Amino acid sequence: MQISVFNPASPQAGHLLWLWNACMWVCGFILTVVTLAIVYILVRYRRRDDHEPSQTTGNTKLEITWTVVPIILITFLFVVSIVTARAVDQPIHRPPDIVVRGHQWWWEVQYPSAKAITANEIHIPVGQEMLIGIEAADVIHDFWVPRLARKVDAIPGQRNFVWIHADRPGNYSGACAEYCGAQHAWMRFRVLAEDRASYEAWLAAQAAPAIEPAGGDAKSGEKLFRQFTCANCHNIRGIHSQEQYGPDLTHIASRKMLAAERLENTPENLKDWLHEPNLVKPNCYMPNLNLAESDLTQLTAFMESLK
Repeated sequence: MQISVFNPASPQAGHLLWLWNACMWVCGFILTVVTLAIVYILVRYRRRDDHEPSQTTGNTKLEITWTVVPIILITFLFVVSIVTARAVDQPIHRPPDIVVRGHQWWWEVQYPSAKAITANEIHIPVGQEMLIGIEAADVIHDFWVPRLARKVDAIPGQRNFVWIHADRPGNYSGACAEYCGAQHAWMRFRVLAEDRASYEAWLAAQAAPAIEPAGGDAKSGEKLFRQFTCANCHNIRGIHSQEQYGPDLTHIASRKMLAAERLENTPENLKDWLHEPNLVKPNCYMPNLNLAESDLTQLTAFMESLK
């Protein structure tokens, strides 16, 4: 997926690109004037003989020009910045539609109205303004979806807000934009914008509790999940209740990616992730349980049943 501010897919991102272009035009104008002035001085006042050049002090017109022009440019940038800020950050008059909490190194995503929880994957309806509350569980992170919204810091003990909107359906890549430790580069997520019916169907499915497997490897994997330290960090609504230290696994099989966009969510990749997490994502907090091949097969089957 593309991470670029130059292909906006929302009104907010469009305003930010407009501000960026305005700043670049001003900077380009300054660069051109300074470059031409240097070239003129080098040519006009190059040394022609051994005489000292005439010394001139004071030039009222020049001094007025180099004072007034910067004031005009700064005033212009101030005005367009205020206009952009007002367009991007609308007044907050209601609770957030989504709460996103940054962890080292993944994103917890909550939908308070539906009591649904997922990880590293945010779904929104196309054409609707969504208010997102941004929090942090440990250190400072930074929530950023370049094609949809501005950056906003995720700070422990404080909730910040950002409006997000998608003009058209698609997958929009996001990332943590504040260095936060060893796996900062793989603290990524995606925003999936979809039509209203698809969004509501997805949200209803995410709000539902997990269904216990009836038997086979999946049932054995459920027992292993409770037996090993998996159960100390991960919650599976309807099967296992646990304070949220690791990502909620209630519907992990429905997600597109694993380990904050590190791997595509396939049975093979899931098995590799369970086998040796720190090989896939070095220095992550997921422990290596030294699982036997049969344990890996059963745990993978259990996770794959959580759709």
